[in-house]
Parts: sequence; C-alpha cells; structure tokens
Amino acid sequence: MFPKADLLKGVEHREAVTRVLDQADQAVRTWEVVVTDFLPPPVLAEATGVLGRLTEVAGLAWGGYPQAERQRLAIARSELPLDTEQVALAALEVAGNFLFDPADHRDFLGSILGTGITREKVGDIVVLGERGAQIVVVPELVDFFCASLVQVRSVPVKTQPMALSELKIRPPKRKELTTVEASLRLDAIASAGFGMSRSKMADAIAAGDVRVNWKDISQPSYNVQAGDLIAMRGKGRLEVGEVAITKKERYRVQLTRLV
Repeated sequence: MFPKADLLKGVEHREAVTRVLDQADQAVRTWEVVVTDFLPPPVLAEATGVLGRLTEVAGLAWGGYPQAERQRLAIARSELPLDTEQVALAALEVAGNFLFDPADHRDFLGSILGTGITREKVGDIVVLGERGAQIVVVPELVDFFCASLVQVRSVPVKTQPMALSELKIRPPKRKELTTVEASLRLDAIASAGFGMSRSKMADAIAAGDVRVNWKDISQPSYNVQAGDLIAMRGKGRLEVGEVAITKKERYRVQLTRLV
C-alpha cells in the first residue's frame, strides 16, 4: 500500500523499518492498533521519521518511562486516538545478592538472552547494583522469565513481576554550558560537552562509541548542527542548542548535557 521504495531511501536500518511499514499497513487495513517489538533508538528514530511522512497513520512510542531508550511503537490510523496505555509493557524484578560478584548491564542482558529470548522482546534494563536489576519486557513473556531467569553470573536470582510505576529511574541531571569553537566538528563539540580531551573523543568516535541523532558516526570531522543529539556510551547525552557566530568568526554553541 505504501511506496516503500521511496520511503526507504537513505534509511540505514532497512530491514527493521520495513517491518514497521508492514505493521503500519496492517494497522490501516484492520483499523486496529498494532504494536511493534522493542526498537533501539536508531531504528525508532528512522521508523518515526518514515511514519511521519504518511498522512494515513500515526505512531506513539513508549518504553515504560519518559527517558527509556528502547521503546515499543504503537501504530494506528490517524483517525484513532493513541495513548501509552495501548503500548503493552511489563516490568520484572531480578533480585539477588551481588555484593561479592557484581553484575553490570551486559551481564544481565547475557543471562536474559541465554534463556533463548531475542533482544527485541526486552526493553531497558535498570541495574540496581548489589541488589540486582529491573527489566521491561513484553507482557506475554513474564511467566517464562519468572521460570527461566534464575542466575546472573554466579548469583542465583529470583525473577518476579512488579509494577511499572516501581521502576527505580533516576531523572537525568541537566547541565547547561557554552563553548566557543573554531568549527562544528563532532570531536570539538563533544569533547567540550563531555569534558574530555579532543584526542580521546576522536578515539571514542572512531571506536563507534558516539552517535548523533542515534546514528553511528565514525568520523571525528562530522559537522553537527543546532538540534542534534549526541550520545556517548557510558557518558550520557548532549543536546546541541543555539549556534551563533562571534565577531572573530568562531562558533558559540549552547549545550545541554544529560547524565
């Protein structure tokens, strides 16, 4: 129904966005709300951008809390109302004593995938230090997780349902700053925003640890612009605000760091 060839031009994650378009077509045909699996930020950004070009459908993303990275996308005819309650989610507590064998995000994810569940069925993982973690999942797998997720690293865990409202989410802290740079190169702006040397930032960009608007950028010379969102693994996010030219023809850039 949709002109997929045109809509997918320039799309990096073609396979994933194609699946979203197929679900959008289903939503139009059936007059029902169709909900995707969990989408990572790069795919979600491209999918919502593509859907935004279609007048027949509307989309609403939700991952359990406002700043969730991995979210499900509810899709419906534009005439139908959408709200977060239509995005089916469930939360699980994974409790154990990790005092002597600490586990990080990767450890919990590895144990989750070790049960045979694919990544698309799992949303954000909130690590709680020595107490364990909380995870957001599709509701239909709650019973499976409770029975199957019984160990993380060497630590026995008990997995049980919990309310989404009980997720221990720390609201991001905002730090406003201004930098003056000779250019709008990614390594220059990001090094100023994240407070690290330009050479280390260039290495991080080349290593694939930095994204702009959720797209992988490996060139330190990439030019950013007002409105861009820079995300760095382990360092948080950086919003690029107003850009002005100084009398000395340098760039004064307003930045907001979220950590």
